[in-house]
Amino acid sequence: MIKKNKVVHVLRAGKYWLFAPTKREHMHIRTLLNTVYPHKGFVYGQESFTDEGTRIQVNIRARKNSKPACAQCGRAGPVYDTQPERRFDMIPVWSLPVDFVYAMRRVNCPECGVRVEAVPWGAGKSPMTSAFAHHLASWARLLSWKEVGQRCGASWDTVARAVSWLVAWGLEHRNLDAITAIGVDEIQFKKGQKYLTLVYQIDAGRRRLLWMGKERTMKCFHAFFDMLGPQRCDALAFVCSDMWKPYLKVIAKRVPDALNILDRFHIASYLTKAVDDTRRDEVRGLNATGKPAHLHKSRWVWLKRRSNLTGKQRTHLRELMAINLRTVKAYLFKEQFEHLWTYTSATWAGKFIDTWCRDVMRHRSLPQLKKVAKTLQTHRPLILNYFKAKTLTKNTFSSGVVEGFNNKAKLCIRKSYGFRSDKYREIALYHALGNLPEPSLTHRFA
Repeated sequence: MIKKNKVVHVLRAGKYWLFAPTKREHMHIRTLLNTVYPHKGFVYGQESFTDEGTRIQVNIRARKNSKPACAQCGRAGPVYDTQPERRFDMIPVWSLPVDFVYAMRRVNCPECGVRVEAVPWGAGKSPMTSAFAHHLASWARLLSWKEVGQRCGASWDTVARAVSWLVAWGLEHRNLDAITAIGVDEIQFKKGQKYLTLVYQIDAGRRRLLWMGKERTMKCFHAFFDMLGPQRCDALAFVCSDMWKPYLKVIAKRVPDALNILDRFHIASYLTKAVDDTRRDEVRGLNATGKPAHLHKSRWVWLKRRSNLTGKQRTHLRELMAINLRTVKAYLFKEQFEHLWTYTSATWAGKFIDTWCRDVMRHRSLPQLKKVAKTLQTHRPLILNYFKAKTLTKNTFSSGVVEGFNNKAKLCIRKSYGFRSDKYREIALYHALGNLPEPSLTHRFA
C-alpha cells in the first residue's frame, strides 16, 4: 500500500513506474516528459531499462503525417528516407542516465536538396539534447567542469562542448547596442608576464564582459573597437581605465569624445604602495643605524582603512603617530588626499590636487610620494573627468566594478587549475562574466 506524501519508483513488467499520492495510481516516465519537455510533431514512446538496469531508454517517434523540417533552411518537406537510430543524452533521473532514441529522417528539401531533419531537442550532430547541454552549462558556472562531469555522469569534454554551445549561442544573439560606459583592465593569467585585456560594460543595471584579448598592447586594444564598430564607438560616453599608456593612447584615438576616467581605486592603490615603500625604506635605515625598530610588524596599520583597524592596531597607530617618522608623514598625506573625493566641482578638485602636490614636493624625505605626485600632475585632466562624470550623470563610474570583475575572472581561472587551450579559457570567462542570453526551453531543469 502506498503511504501518503511518498513518491516511490519501481520496475514492473520491464517498465519504469512513478507512484505518487494522486488520484491516479501511477504514471510513466513519458508522462513526465510530455508534461515538462514536450515537442511538437514528436511523441514519446516506449521506455525501458538498458545495461542491466543502469540506464533508462526512451524511444521517440514522429507523429503520423508530420513532415520533417530541413536542418539548413527550416522548411518542411517530404520524407526522403529514414536513417538508423541515434541516441541523445538527456538529464539523468534519480542518478540514472537517460537516453533518447530516435531514427532520424532525411527530408527532400526543394531548396537545399536531401538533408537530415532538424529535431527540437538537439542540434546538428551533437549527441546531447539541448536540455542536457543547458543543464551542464548551468552547473559549470558554480563548479569546475570536472566536478560537473563527475556529478552528472559526463566527461570533461562533454561539459566543455555544452558550455561552448551555450556561449556560442549567447555571443551570436547578444545585443551590443546602447553601451555608454565601459571599463578596461588587464589581469595576469600565467607566469612570465602573460596578460589578458578585459573590457566590461559598466552601465548601471547592465554590467558584463564584452571582449577579451590575449595581450595588453595597443594593437590588441584596437581590435576591441574594430569589433564594436564606429557607430557604437560614437555612442560611448565614459571609459574607465588605469594609467597604462597603451590603453590611454588607444582611447584618445578611437573615442576622443568620451570621458576617460581615472578613478579613485587606482589612485588609492598608488598612494598605498608609496606609503608601504616608504615604510620599507625607513625600516632598512633604522636597522642599518641600530635605532629602535618602531615600525616592526606595522605594515597593515598603515595600509588598512582607519574604520577597518582592530582595537590593537588603533592603539599601535596612536603610538606610532607620536614619533617623528617619514612613514607617519607619508601616511598623513595619504589620508589627506581622501578629502579629494568629497568634491563635486572639477574646478575645486583641481585646486586641491595642485595644493596637495605642491606640499608633497616640498618634502625631500618622501621620494616615493613625490613620484606619485608627479604622476597625478601628469594625469590631472583624466582624474578630473571623474568629477565631470559625476556632474553629467547621477551614476559614479568607477573602476571598482572592473576590479570586482577581475577578481571573478581570476577565481574562474584558479578553480579550473588552468585550461587545455586559450579557446576554453575564453569560453569559460564569457560563460561566467558575459551575462549572455540563453535559448528558451520548455522547462528549466537547473
